[in-house]
Amino acid sequence: MLKVQGVCFRYGSMEALKDVELEAKSGEVLAVIGANGSGKSTLIRCINMILKPYRGTVYLNGRKICSFSPKERAGMMGYVPQGVRDVFSYNVMEMVMMGRKPYINYGVGKKDLKIVSAVLSRLGLMQFMERYLYELSGGERQKVLIARALAQEPAVLCLDEPTSNLDVRHQLEVMELVRDIAKQQKKCVLIVIHDLNLAARFADQILMLKEGRVYAAGLPGDVLTPENIKAVYGVDSMIVHTELGPYVLTIKSSKLEDAPAVGELQGVAGS
Repeated sequence: MLKVQGVCFRYGSMEALKDVELEAKSGEVLAVIGANGSGKSTLIRCINMILKPYRGTVYLNGRKICSFSPKERAGMMGYVPQGVRDVFSYNVMEMVMMGRKPYINYGVGKKDLKIVSAVLSRLGLMQFMERYLYELSGGERQKVLIARALAQEPAVLCLDEPTSNLDVRHQLEVMELVRDIAKQQKKCVLIVIHDLNLAARFADQILMLKEGRVYAAGLPGDVLTPENIKAVYGVDSMIVHTELGPYVLTIKSSKLEDAPAVGELQGVAGS
């Protein structure tokens, strides 16, 4: 359904993405992981054309995404950024209704109200519909942003670190919601995420980036190996296989191997 072919992007002279390729299907969650600065958020923004690659092509259902008009693209691809500032003085209903913008010509219609109400109900947000975003918790606010994207009725849903700054309970709620959306509504979901264990548990496929290139891609159990984790993150780890999928236990930073022992440091200090 979604295909990225040889995408390259640079900030000035710095290469942020180098010949990235991926395929994602409807009904699946694809998690994009990698160390800070590896190009994860840049890739998501290139896919939905917030950023324009200088080389490569993104296809949606066999059609180049760049050939869609901005209005068509907004109706096909939903985007949830890392967060929204508190300065936005919109209530929940108004924020979610923004997702209907690609379809509204002469004002909000009955269909728009019906779709937004259904989304609010599905995400358990009806009780907050008249509250302002700054009055909500981090987890509730994240759900509102996801609701706005769903109101667009997109084929592809792109989420950039939706679990950042959330507690454990809200992390699980958001990830369970993301998985249910993909499975029940047959949407293609791409999610940038730092937590390897959330990625392992909830993603069908994982794309691991290193310095702007695809380092590994495939099933969670194939991508999340001690060798790959050490190469990409510089961390020694071990993998425990559970009923919920592989679980990553980080042991230590591999950079510590070359560091002097504490006693040696004290000896240097004493001399």
